[in-house]
Amino acid sequence: MALTEYVGNVILNLDYYSGEDLYCDGEVEDELLEIVKKYNKNDFNNIIYEKGSWEMMYHLSEQRENIVGWFEFNDKTSVLEIGSGCGAITGALAKNSKKVTCIELSKKRSLINGWRNRELNNIEILVGNFQDIEPNINEKYDVVTLIGVLEYAESYISSDNPYVEFLKIAGRHLKDNGKLLVAIENKLGMKYWAGCKEDHVSRYYESIEGYTNSSGVKTFGKTELEDLFKNAGFINYKFYYPYPDYKFAETIYTDKRLPMIGELGNNLRNFDNNRIITFDENKAFDTIISNGLFQYYSNSFLVELMK
Repeated sequence: MALTEYVGNVILNLDYYSGEDLYCDGEVEDELLEIVKKYNKNDFNNIIYEKGSWEMMYHLSEQRENIVGWFEFNDKTSVLEIGSGCGAITGALAKNSKKVTCIELSKKRSLINGWRNRELNNIEILVGNFQDIEPNINEKYDVVTLIGVLEYAESYISSDNPYVEFLKIAGRHLKDNGKLLVAIENKLGMKYWAGCKEDHVSRYYESIEGYTNSSGVKTFGKTELEDLFKNAGFINYKFYYPYPDYKFAETIYTDKRLPMIGELGNNLRNFDNNRIITFDENKAFDTIISNGLFQYYSNSFLVELMK
C-alpha cells in the first residue's frame, strides 16, 4: 500500500523515504517551512528584503525560475525534476506543463516545495534516495531536469565515472526526442578568477585548481562537459549562457547571440560568501568577448541535450 501525504493538491509519495532526512541546511529549513505555510508567493519578495539573508533569497526568489521559465513547455509536456529541493523551480515547471514528477531526498524540503506550490494539481514528489527510486520509474518523460544537481553525482552514484553514469541514467527516462536540461556552474567562470569563492566548497580558486582540496562535488568547464555528454551518448546538445549565473539569471545568451562589449556590467555579486576583488570584471569580460572566448568564461551553463 502506497504511503502518501497531501499538501494541498501536491502529492508526497513516501514509499522510498527512510524516515530520516540525510541532507539538511539546518534551522533555516524550519524557518522556510513556516514561511511557506503562512505566506503565499506574492509575499516572498518582502520577506527576502526583511530577512536580508542569502538563504531566503536563494530559496524564495522568483528570479530562480528564470532558468526554465522561458523554455518551450506545453499542456502535453511531462517533466521529471531530479533534485527538486525546496521547489524553487518546480512551480515554473508545473505551470507550463502537463505534470511534474519530482525526486527529492529530504522530506522537509519536499514539504516546503509542497506548501509553496499547494494550489497546483499536477505535482507529485517522490521522497527518498535517487538510487532507490529511479529503478522503479517506468514512465518516459518529455523533459528531465538536472538543475544544480549533476555536480553532486559522485556523492550518490556508485560508479567509476558517476557523472557520465548519472547522465546515462537520466537519459533512460526520456521519450524519443525528449530533452535533458542541465544547469551547472562553470569551474572556469569569470567570477572565480576575479575573487569569488567556489560556490559549493567556499574556497578561493578551488575549481580553477582542480578541486585538489575537496571532494564530493565538482563542476566542469565547457570542453569537459562536452566530453561527459558524448561519453554518456548525447551527441546533440545546445549550450546556453545564463548571466550573471543560472541561479539568478537576468539574461540567457546563446551561441547565436553572445554578449557584446559593454553588456556585462552586473558582476559585483556574491551573496553567499565574502569575496576579494582581483580585477575589474567588466573590463575583463570585454576583453574576453573581443577575443571570442565568452563561452569558456561564462559563470554558468544551461545545456539542452537531445536524445
